[in-house]
Amino acid sequence: MFRVLARIEFQTRAPQTALTWLTSFNLSRSAHSLPFATLEVEEVSGSQPAEVYNLVQGKWTGSSKWNTLVDPLNGEPFIKIAEVDENEIQPFVESLLKCPKHGLHNPFKSPERYLLYGDISTKAAQMLSLPKVYDFFTRLIQRVAPKSYQQALGEVQVTQKFLANFSGDQVRFLARSFAVPGNHLGQQSHGFRWPYGPVAIITPFNFPLEIPVLQLMGALYMGNKPVLKVDSKVSVVMEQMMRLLHYCGLPVEDVDFINSDGKTMNKLLMEANPQMTLFTGSSRVADKLATDLKGRIKLEDAGFDWKVLGPDVQEEDYVAWVCDQDAYACSGQKCSAQSILFMHENWSSTSLLSKMKDVAERRNLGDLTIGPVLTLTTEAMLDHMNKLLQISGSKLLFGGEALKNHSIPSIYGAIKPTAIYVPLEEIVKDNNYELVTREIFGPFQIVTEYKQDQLPMVLNALERMHAHLTAAVVSNDPLFLQKVIGNTVNGTTYAGLRARTTGAPQNHWFGPAGDPRGAGIGTPEAIKLVWSCHREIIYDIGPLEEYWEIPAST
Repeated sequence: MFRVLARIEFQTRAPQTALTWLTSFNLSRSAHSLPFATLEVEEVSGSQPAEVYNLVQGKWTGSSKWNTLVDPLNGEPFIKIAEVDENEIQPFVESLLKCPKHGLHNPFKSPERYLLYGDISTKAAQMLSLPKVYDFFTRLIQRVAPKSYQQALGEVQVTQKFLANFSGDQVRFLARSFAVPGNHLGQQSHGFRWPYGPVAIITPFNFPLEIPVLQLMGALYMGNKPVLKVDSKVSVVMEQMMRLLHYCGLPVEDVDFINSDGKTMNKLLMEANPQMTLFTGSSRVADKLATDLKGRIKLEDAGFDWKVLGPDVQEEDYVAWVCDQDAYACSGQKCSAQSILFMHENWSSTSLLSKMKDVAERRNLGDLTIGPVLTLTTEAMLDHMNKLLQISGSKLLFGGEALKNHSIPSIYGAIKPTAIYVPLEEIVKDNNYELVTREIFGPFQIVTEYKQDQLPMVLNALERMHAHLTAAVVSNDPLFLQKVIGNTVNGTTYAGLRARTTGAPQNHWFGPAGDPRGAGIGTPEAIKLVWSCHREIIYDIGPLEEYWEIPAST
């Protein structure tokens, strides 16, 4: 099934090199053929299933067990995954163990690899900028994690811009060092960013391309050797991206790619003992891994993300639209999705809620602006809704029904965009708080209202939350912004009239705060924090003073 892909040899880094390579790609391929791909997106079906392989020690391999995935829109078996079981992990363990703790490259070892990865990023960014390539990945994302074309395309575009950001010399700039004068002639201390060596990356289903690519490339830039596991429901996307990266010059031995269940991956981590693991996913699994790995982990886990509307009411249509995008885009399956909305009482006399309802009701399965929920069933979400409605004063604002006239398999969820009003006084009660602040990874949000003198109660509710990923403070009142921002902790907080909770672009830090295990993504600061550690080297070469003598012992 595999195509033989010629290894791209890097020549001198002349300005024409990447352009010549890209022109060659455009001239040598038809509009219906991609040199890296092993599938055609629209042809993947029960009669022509895609096959997803593993990559270990530079070779694509199958496994003794093939797991079949069903199409999340119609239930048809359409992808076969070569899932590695516990008895087949040894090649992956050996591959990680071969990598020394000082990494594949560092400032004193193979520094030309910093340039190599700048070139790889240049070529991969150019590939993803081609319409036939970005359309391929956009449609492939839609097949396995159904979302609107624009939402899927946005994920590809962020990935492309990230790669462009780290083209050329930008990779070696990540390893920039500093020096401090010493106490005497010949002494200087130098600080360096140092790789961990063997590392692991575990990423979820909801962003099949963006999260794994950004974290994988960050790990590689800094000199690490990663094993990458993406949720099997969507791993076909990253398998195809790995092939694109190989086509762009990524050495095939630099990354291992594994399909497995959680138990098998856990055993791999225990036996290979990577120096650092990046986990993006649920808080429950994150806490287990933190214990198993003795703290050698960075986390970007769950987020019950909040939005506070300030006292200055303006631009109702815009605020309603952003609330809808934050809560229901990608069917609410974003770790940054708006989970709860705190409205200042001044908004109660406006038509905000009715406008939110109107915008939400435009969503439909036809264009995938609403779609299947891949981690919760319809029954589980509606059961949670019914429990909330038993709280005194709560009410259904809109939604609250299963989607109709569809063929989404019952193992997945399918409900209309839903909003439940719960009084603030009830939310903060001990017997309600845990239920209200349970994250539902679907098109579901809580709405409440607070009076001017109840802002301290709102801030207390925010303080009690456990996950601090994203937040939005919608106000242009500088004193209000100052008050809320100064008394909260969320790592990615948007402030101002246009504030949102969602959005993880390549141009700013995205990650939680308030947890020393917290990971970031996308920026130089995030890459250096997650994928390198500090090493200090103190040069002390002399000379000694001309008449130096051995001093008295101390």
